[in-house]
Amino acid sequence: MTEQENLAAKLPFLELRCRVLQSIRHFFLEDGFLEVQTPLRTAEPAPETHIDAIPADPGYFLATSPELYMKRLLAAGYQKIFQLCHAFRQNERGRYHHPEFTLLEWYHLNADYKTLQIDCQRLLERVCSEMKLSSSLAYQGRSLEIHGSWTSYTVREAFAEFAGWEPSHDIDQNRFDMDLVEKVEHHLGFPRPCFLIDYPATQAALARLKPGDSSVAERFELYWAGLELANGFSELTDPDEQRLRFRTALAERKQAGLLTYPLPEAFLRSMEYLSPCAGIALGVDRLVMILADANRIDDVVAFPPEAQGTPESP
Repeated sequence: MTEQENLAAKLPFLELRCRVLQSIRHFFLEDGFLEVQTPLRTAEPAPETHIDAIPADPGYFLATSPELYMKRLLAAGYQKIFQLCHAFRQNERGRYHHPEFTLLEWYHLNADYKTLQIDCQRLLERVCSEMKLSSSLAYQGRSLEIHGSWTSYTVREAFAEFAGWEPSHDIDQNRFDMDLVEKVEHHLGFPRPCFLIDYPATQAALARLKPGDSSVAERFELYWAGLELANGFSELTDPDEQRLRFRTALAERKQAGLLTYPLPEAFLRSMEYLSPCAGIALGVDRLVMILADANRIDDVVAFPPEAQGTPESP
């Protein structure tokens, strides 16, 4: 198939994508959110053990997420903000992954992760209604639904039911990651979306710990049709604890032979003024995949990585 034929075949998917983006934007603007734009480059990416930033100009990286910039806006008193942007992560390529992808992030001041879960249900119901898909949803041969009660599992409950063990404070990271992907995820989000909540404290670099149970953090992921769509949490607002977590992540990256970054000092300084808040990132490409019943993320993106040309050698 020529490039022209391939792009022509994608037209229905890209038309749906356009309408989904418009629906998302209308939802947040009508709900009183301010749309913001933050830089795509940063000198100080959030240090996370398993997320690799792509170097850009000398001293800069492409943003893996607008999170730190958006929380600096919250620290300045912004109440409700959202952003639709591109994000970039090294070594991300597969059926559901691109190194460049579209993120929706939104944040509430004076809110927690329960507020975000309500937002998710309202948002997806609104998008499906506007796409006229509420009563005719299916993904890869399995019927889906959007209205009605959504299921919620704690991480402990989901692992006990589907993997046969419960994560504890001394979690085996490799076993956790493998069983989440191979034994747990494909059970989640049928027929309606569901929330996987209360992650082990070690799995939440920027989330606050749960009052009354410091072994878990107030973090959740949204799943539908076995796909992770969103990751949200009640934000950590203690700058000393956040600095310690960042240093731990940088030490782990160094030990693993991975690229390390400067501590995000501008963000850490802003945390002195950060009130209780909550924030979430949702993968727009994956949401469009489900609504379009597309098999791969490549189908709902005009130009996947291999179609972007070959970079010249230095």
